[in-house]
Amino acid sequence: MSQPDRRGEPGPDAADAAAPFPVVVNLRSIGVPFARWCEQALRLEAAGYAGVAAWDHFVSRGRRSDPVLEAWTTLAVVGGATTRLGLMTFVANVMNRHPAVLARMAATLQEATGGRLTLGIGIGGHPAEHRAYGIPFPEVPERVARLEEAVAVLRALWTGGPVTRPSPFYPLVEAHAFPVPDPPPPLVVGAQSPAGVALAARVGDGWTTPAPDLAALLPAYLETLAGAGRDRAAQRVLVAFDLPKGATLAGSPWAEDPAGEAGRWRAAGADGAVIGAGSAADVDLLIEAASRR
Repeated sequence: MSQPDRRGEPGPDAADAAAPFPVVVNLRSIGVPFARWCEQALRLEAAGYAGVAAWDHFVSRGRRSDPVLEAWTTLAVVGGATTRLGLMTFVANVMNRHPAVLARMAATLQEATGGRLTLGIGIGGHPAEHRAYGIPFPEVPERVARLEEAVAVLRALWTGGPVTRPSPFYPLVEAHAFPVPDPPPPLVVGAQSPAGVALAARVGDGWTTPAPDLAALLPAYLETLAGAGRDRAAQRVLVAFDLPKGATLAGSPWAEDPAGEAGRWRAAGADGAVIGAGSAADVDLLIEAASRR
């Protein structure tokens, strides 16, 4: 399980069927001490997994008193403790940070880790969290529009500037931003609606969606890519496997037959997978599975 494919590498139509299928492990950030999160990341790196991902939540969807690790500081520390492991936000909520601030954070982490960051980003979906923290949570159409503008701001500032651009949400005036990330982090848009999928195809470097939605939404993604004159081979489609509350990876194909499961999802049109791991026992299963490859 190698490092995640970089922008510009072949998609599944051009890839050799025997090529590595990158697997990123989305480690649970709720009710987990940071030391355990970091330890699991180090074990996954040693086992050969492509990367780890962190949720961008401040408050648990369950008990609000549960501790929740903050995604960016978690990834920054783990990035300093590892040498090869990919780092991903899964996914950054566009409402949580001004995109100019996000651009600076991502560029710094990209430089600090030698280009190992993938910026997953989406419109957010936990209104109770927003109410608790006083963060605006407009209706879906505005959040989609903000996401499109945020991606434009990120790309503009990653040139270093100066950038001046009008925007209904995030105007910039003579804005500079250093360091300039080289390469820029791939932007993977999380979406599971037709409008979100179209946005991912228009502005992203990739798209991620829950596994049950891939078959229904992939044709629209490919159609929008083609209509925009964008090359499928330059995109990364990541299929996501989240664990319902209380579920484990015991008996999962990713634990029992990872090579076969990777092949099935490659054939379905995915370039890689993001697998939720809710406990240390799930990480144990994934590491054991990697040793059998």
